[in-house]
Order: sequence, then structure tokens, then C-alpha cells
Amino acid sequence: MENRNSEIRLAPTRRLRNGAEIPIIGLGTFGSDKYTANQVAEAVYGAVKAGYRLIDCAAVYQNEKEIGEVIAKLIAEGVVTREELFITSKVWNDRHRDVEAACNESLRDLGLDYVDLYFIHWPFPNYHAPGCSGDARNPDSKPFSVDEYIDTYRQCEKLYKEGKIRAIGMSNMTVKKLEAVLPLCEIMPAALEMELHPAFQQPELFKYAKDRDIMPIGFCPLGSPSRPERDRTDEDVAAMQMPEIVEIAAAHGIHPAGVCLKWSAQIGAIPIPFSVKPEQYKANLAYVCEDPLTDEEMKKIAAADRNCRLIKGQVFLWEGADDWRAIWE
Repeated sequence: MENRNSEIRLAPTRRLRNGAEIPIIGLGTFGSDKYTANQVAEAVYGAVKAGYRLIDCAAVYQNEKEIGEVIAKLIAEGVVTREELFITSKVWNDRHRDVEAACNESLRDLGLDYVDLYFIHWPFPNYHAPGCSGDARNPDSKPFSVDEYIDTYRQCEKLYKEGKIRAIGMSNMTVKKLEAVLPLCEIMPAALEMELHPAFQQPELFKYAKDRDIMPIGFCPLGSPSRPERDRTDEDVAAMQMPEIVEIAAAHGIHPAGVCLKWSAQIGAIPIPFSVKPEQYKANLAYVCEDPLTDEEMKKIAAADRNCRLIKGQVFLWEGADDWRAIWE
């Protein structure tokens, strides 16, 4: 990526299977539980001016229209060109049978002719209303179906062939689900969004994706301290409070958030931390561009995995499934 402003630091990039270059860190935009759409969009504006080029969006975040307005503003001001940005979006669960219309709505809201990467947000059409409680259940929810998932994926493949999306992504999958659907894909997915932080490293899923040239994109890379109340339980482990992370942060003279992001980038994932605070998103970008963790520090973090999933997805449970672990079978 060309850098027309020598004062702006751009993150290095990695190459996806379709040949596209994707920055090694992005800005997440899921903040609708605590921040307004305009606050998130203003963070996108500031982050791009600070050097971010990867913006991770989704229809269900309810802020794509506002983000689209600031993208247009950034391009009009000459801060970036469309080609220098890497924009993702996702089809929400209630649109699995109507992906083309959903994608067209996202493109219209974002003011774009294409998105660089389009994800199937969750692997089943189980709906929940934005902002619902953790006890909310939809009576129409049902278990994962290979046939229904592939029908949704085929619609994404059509959008890919039409040029509306440059790559297809999967999200919130398991090895078992991937084993079932990947042999049926005509166009292989380029990326997999997965919860990924030092307290939940998912080594089997991570390796499975990497071995198949599917780029892991890590959400909740800081342990999601701002996640909705519905996703909080007493046994959760806060990644930034893990003693191993605190110790390494002290050795580097940085915030524990920096250790989490360095770890994620150095294992070959792409973290997408969310923040609306300029000092935080600027620091996050700097963390992955300088002062890498040592091999010993990386080994210490690998050994510290707590296998603690924070985004449990219990609002998607179907009748007869009482435990959130059924989501991840």
C-alpha cells in the first residue's frame, strides 16, 4: 500500500489466497451496545487518518450507513483511495436465504461498489434482536445444517463471481463444521473470523485454517472488556489481567493490551480490536508495528491458554439445547 503521508505509519500486510493484501491489524466496529453509530463512525474516520486501512463492518452492527459517510469523506479529502482500504461486511442470520439483497444493502449503506471480504456472520440462520438479553431465545432457531449453510455460501459465491465481493469469509465455525462444508465449496473461503486472545487460543481451529490457506481474523483480541452483559459469566478469564500478560507488558513497558495484540499478529492472525478512543486505537496500531515479543514470551503465552470462550452465542440456542456448548459442536 502506498503511503502518501510519511508521518502516517501503515501496518504491514499479508496476502490472502485471492492475492489481495490485508493489513495485519484492523479496526472492529461492533460497539452498538455502548456507543452510537456516529461515535463508531467518528472512530473510523480518526483511525483511517491515523493509518488504519482495514475496517471490519457488519450489517447487524447498525452503523454501516454512518461508516459509509465517513469513508466517502476520507476519499473526498484525499486521505485514502478506495483501493487502499480493505472493507469487510457480513450477512446477518436472518438474511441467509436472501444474501444478495443483504449484500446490496450493505454496499448501499457503505457507499461502495464492492467489499473486499464478505462473511457469513454465524453458521446458522438463528436470529436474535440487537441488544437482546442473554436469556432471549427465538422459537425458530435450529441446529447447524450443512445443506442450509452451503445454500447460503452458494449465494456468496454468486456475489464473488459478480464482483460485488472480492473474497468470501466464514465466521464462528468449528473444525467439525469446516470439515463438513469445505469439500462442498466451489470457491474456497479466504478468511475465518474467530474469537482469539491469550485466554482462548483455539490452537486446533487456528492450525486447521492456516493449513488450508484460510486467514484467521481474531475478534475479541483483547478479551473483549466491552462485550455485552449477556456474554459475561463469573468464570470468564480477562486476558489482559492474566499474570503472564501483565508480566510481559511490564517487561516491555506497555499496556497489557499491547501484548495481546503483538501475540495475535505474531502467530499469524489479524486482530481487529475495537475502540472509539484515539489514544487507544493509535496505540493498538503501533503495538503490532514495533518491539515484537521474544520467542520465550510467545511460548509463555502459548502455555497460558485458559480455553475460556467469552462470546458463547447462547442467544442462538434452539429448543432442546440448553447449554451454549451445543453451538460449538
